[in-house]
Amino acid sequence: MWGLGWLPLQFFAARGLAGMPLVLLTYSLLSLLALPVLWQQRRQWASQYRQVLTMGLCGGWATAALVTALAEGNVVRVMLLFYLAPVWAMVGGWLLLGERLSGTRLFALGLAMLGIGLTLGVTSEALAAPGANDWLALSAGLAFSLNNLATRAADRVPLASKALVSFVGSALLGGLFCLLLRQPLPPLDLTLSWQIALLALGWLVSMAAVQYGLTHLEAGRAAVLVVFELIAAVLSSAWFGSHAIGPNEWLGAALITTAALIAGWPERPLSIATRSTCA
Repeated sequence: MWGLGWLPLQFFAARGLAGMPLVLLTYSLLSLLALPVLWQQRRQWASQYRQVLTMGLCGGWATAALVTALAEGNVVRVMLLFYLAPVWAMVGGWLLLGERLSGTRLFALGLAMLGIGLTLGVTSEALAAPGANDWLALSAGLAFSLNNLATRAADRVPLASKALVSFVGSALLGGLFCLLLRQPLPPLDLTLSWQIALLALGWLVSMAAVQYGLTHLEAGRAAVLVVFELIAAVLSSAWFGSHAIGPNEWLGAALITTAALIAGWPERPLSIATRSTCA
């Protein structure tokens, strides 16, 4: 669902609504739903308020920074830097949550990163010196990974709070970006209002699905599985956009799919004989 998110964004951009104003309007609408739920569940997540604040700030920054970078920078370059997120998530799960970095997981991560390079096309331009938009994209990927790790660590926070707290952070940061970048809100009519509400509903369902999955998966496994967003974005833009799907896209999709299947396959526990030998 997140991989198809470019379709409604392109729809709104054609009508003069894009970037931070769209983030502010959509997530402010979602915050009207989020704030009462967060207040109602405050006693359940009070003991893990730090994780909740981390999810709100990091999830909000990931959205704001990525939207800004995509609006002003090279899309291929921005996406390539943002999808270094699996690296941060796997390393972070190892350092912060004590999750095991097995050889199989590292191999899967290598396949996924190779698939990303093939899918996006790593050129000399993509490897040039980083600029402001590149740092935004890189920080968005890092913030997304920290949000995922906080979600995994917040085992006593209700799923609804996990899914909704980043909406508040996105609305606050979207408003801040509108002020700093001096981007005014466009006039709203009835048609545009219900279309924004429909987009907000789609993002709500998408975030709920992501938070449910992140809550029940290890950070390393989730880091590779979430790369399906990239495949959905590239292939859908090829099918509905102006360019055909080339061999690199198909090969990259195959590598990332293989990596996701490897990461999602349950690891076999050590056999009794192996454990005895190790002992």
